[in-house]
Amino acid sequence: MNYKEKVVEILENNMSERAFKLWQGIDRIVPNIWNKPTSSTGKYHKKYNGDIPDIAEHIYQMLYAAVKMLKAFDAMPKTSNADKILMAVVLHDCLKYGNLGNRKHTDNQHDKAAADMIASNKDTFQKLFNEDQLHTLEEAVRFHSGMWSTDISKNENFDWSKSKLKMETFFVHMLDMLSTADIIQTDVRE
Repeated sequence: MNYKEKVVEILENNMSERAFKLWQGIDRIVPNIWNKPTSSTGKYHKKYNGDIPDIAEHIYQMLYAAVKMLKAFDAMPKTSNADKILMAVVLHDCLKYGNLGNRKHTDNQHDKAAADMIASNKDTFQKLFNEDQLHTLEEAVRFHSGMWSTDISKNENFDWSKSKLKMETFFVHMLDMLSTADIIQTDVRE
């Protein structure tokens, strides 16, 4: 199964043309880690059969579920509101193996690195998103690891209900957790 092709298809079918073209450009620049395992140690992301999915399968699972749930955010496919959610999903692990993609093990600060990449390219993203949408995109990537996110103080008792984080951020985190727990069912039956 070529999950990268499925990722491209679901993005092309659900993102606006401009957002899809931007993602294609980003995909050419960020490290090509699509075939690397979601867990370099094999401790996490185990599927029911014990296999560890690659990044492409993980992203596909999350995108598949996200598209089905866009209505919950009053977002329709091919709109900027859908684009910000789908972009957050597809970019959340893009630096999981470091800025060059050559780390032996996953980088536990990849959430911050990917969000910082978005922030440092603000001018490019502002061609698609308004200030609030861009903030949501960056925040969803930065805090996709929930209480384990790099920018959450380890001394802080993190509580989603008391945080000022957006619902889309919680959504991306939940999709990530559901995929990690092998709970998301897609159209692929293996």
